Amino acid sequence: MRKLATVILLFISTSAFAQRGLRFEDLVSLHRIGAPQISPNGQWLAYDVSTPDLAANKSFSGVYLLPSAGGTPKLISDAKHQDNGPVWSPDGKTIAYVSNRDGGAHQVYLYNVAAGTSNKVTDLAGGAGAVKWMPDGSGLVVVSDIYPDCGVDPTCIKDKTAAEGSAPTKARVLTSLLYRHWKAWQEATRSHILLVMTGGGCGTDCTHDLTPGAFDAPPFSVGGGDEFDISPDGKELVFARDTASHPEVSTNADLFLVPIGGGDAKRITTRMGADTSPKYSPDGRWIAYRSQARAGYESDLWELWLYDRTNGTLHRIAPAFDDYVESITWSPDSKSIFFTAPRTGKTAIYEVGINSGAPQLVSDAVSADAVTVSRDGKTIYYDGSSFLRPNDIYALTKIPGGARSVKITTENDAILSNISATSEDRWYTGAEGAKVQGFILKPPAFDASKKYPAIVLIHGGPQGGWGNAWSYRWNPLMFAARGYVVFMPNPRGSYGYGQKFLEEVSGDWGGKAYVDIMNGVDMLASMPYVDGNRIGAAGGSYGGYMVDWILGHTDRFKALVSHAGVYDLKSEYGVTEELWFPEWEFKGNPWDNPELYQKWSPDNFVKNFKTPTLVTHGELDFRVPINQGLELFTALQRRGIPSKMVYFPDEGHWVLKPQNSKLWYQTVGDWFDQWLK
Repeated sequence: MRKLATVILLFISTSAFAQRGLRFEDLVSLHRIGAPQISPNGQWLAYDVSTPDLAANKSFSGVYLLPSAGGTPKLISDAKHQDNGPVWSPDGKTIAYVSNRDGGAHQVYLYNVAAGTSNKVTDLAGGAGAVKWMPDGSGLVVVSDIYPDCGVDPTCIKDKTAAEGSAPTKARVLTSLLYRHWKAWQEATRSHILLVMTGGGCGTDCTHDLTPGAFDAPPFSVGGGDEFDISPDGKELVFARDTASHPEVSTNADLFLVPIGGGDAKRITTRMGADTSPKYSPDGRWIAYRSQARAGYESDLWELWLYDRTNGTLHRIAPAFDDYVESITWSPDSKSIFFTAPRTGKTAIYEVGINSGAPQLVSDAVSADAVTVSRDGKTIYYDGSSFLRPNDIYALTKIPGGARSVKITTENDAILSNISATSEDRWYTGAEGAKVQGFILKPPAFDASKKYPAIVLIHGGPQGGWGNAWSYRWNPLMFAARGYVVFMPNPRGSYGYGQKFLEEVSGDWGGKAYVDIMNGVDMLASMPYVDGNRIGAAGGSYGGYMVDWILGHTDRFKALVSHAGVYDLKSEYGVTEELWFPEWEFKGNPWDNPELYQKWSPDNFVKNFKTPTLVTHGELDFRVPINQGLELFTALQRRGIPSKMVYFPDEGHWVLKPQNSKLWYQTVGDWFDQWLK
């Protein structure tokens, strides 16, 4: 088979004295840098930093100020709790952020830049998050959990809370679907967007519910601070909301406009897919947003759209762009939009004029996120990372013929200075002659004359992908440090290679994607420094599904790890929460359309299982519930196959608590060492 290869080498350190790999102690010590927020005068950046505490088994975060040209950061919160989400006031004199320092839900605190002091300004029963300032600085708009029939009435809220607290049983009576989501049960509250006045003089009427009703706003399926925005004149709110009567099968969030001074909400989008992430242009004429066309398809192409506030018309820009638009940021002159999108293993920054249809690549030096632009339009700040380095804040300036990015945060430099690693990308031929990209990471002190065991990491989704970006949950350097060559393929279903490539996994879970992966394994095994007889594979979610599928279809691997994997498609349909997902992927439900559920379910191939397998799963995983891992482990044990299961009673789909993460990495690494070394 003819194989194509393109190699790009990246280094953490080239020092001859820094030839050691990443250890868990390094991973858990790294500071996790949040999105930069540029001050109105352009001189300062505010951002949050989260750092795990292994002994406490949780993370603490603080808010920092950094000169926009780089320098020494200044902590402006106590960093002994979870302080995050800083936002500058329009005059630059105050920074709003949220903190749980009082021991309850997050509330909004205001930091006075001149005085260097913070004071608490909200005491909302449902907490506060996703803070935005009113353009005149008179108040804040926040997201909070609200009893729909109470609104912001404190007496009603107190009575509801007291009634729930005095209930004699913890039993739940379920009368409709979507009774739980991700890792939490659906409560009586809904997310609403509130206006909180801070200027004084409002008496007892300082808080207003801008999105009353029985629906979540922002909607649970997308959520976050990018799902609403305030017009530059402060008179209007745009927000996303899903008003479907069956949210378990709906992805149809629409955008609504509501006068901030009071009035009814007006729906402005009517496409059957999701419309989200609205952003007013600085001149107030436009609302840019992301949109999907098809109902029930969460992985439909995210397109860039504009709403013209002068005449109420909508149109798509960059119509030929064939990869996800992930985030959007206006230029200060309102003439163009910066957006991020996957591009062959990186998340790149693009710019597109509102009157042109041709996006221009600005930078793909690292995988970028959280783009913000200085008011003079000369500098772009963003979070950037790679396989080999976690998030840092970068400052990007345009230069003739391109752009120049400079890293301006240094929090992790000392930890990473002693660590050495390399990564490269390779292209090879997959199913039906398609070109497939994969990434390879090599062990520290790599010696090309030696033969190394290898581990194949399979990404989730299935619509997902390995990007050249840092990961704390599936960090390939942790496996390379144990002496493995790590291979990370991007088979069908991976983003950054066009929508057709991404969509070819739907209804074909164990088909072309499996061939793409196995052809990559052939390429891996042919490398002179890889021992083709000592290869293992691991994956989570859909990656766990693919491991389960591999169990029944090949004995090529010496050991496998399945984390939160889908094992029995029919039973998983009956216990997962977002039913739009299996109904799209397998063309209906399992009783009306059983064919694809039957065809692609790994449990139908148990008699072929041979490979030693480690299963890991969390009790609070409502996306791929615990029964899937238990059923797989039972089958392995009854078949007499060497197997082990690690059960996390306090984790969901992801293993996040520091001590649990340590156990996961240790157990997975030991499992591979047992069978591959």
